[in-house]
Amino acid sequence: MKTTKYFNYTRERTDRSKIKIEWIEHVITNPEKSEIQSDGRIRKWAKIPEVNKYLRVIILEDGETVHNAFFDRNYKENEK
Repeated sequence: MKTTKYFNYTRERTDRSKIKIEWIEHVITNPEKSEIQSDGRIRKWAKIPEVNKYLRVIILEDGETVHNAFFDRNYKENEK
């Protein structure tokens, strides 16, 4: 999995270090929702049953480099 320096830096935060790489890969390959941001980056969401939360993963324009990943407290299931 390709990542940005920003992603690697934020992985050191306590709240982000708990996010498993396999969860990120799951969101990338099986998103429940995807959006393209105005800057070309791609947002993807999927529910992680183990923690009962939605994980948002931000991917660069190349479609494969992970820039950010975090649990999205504001995501609503009916937004699909």
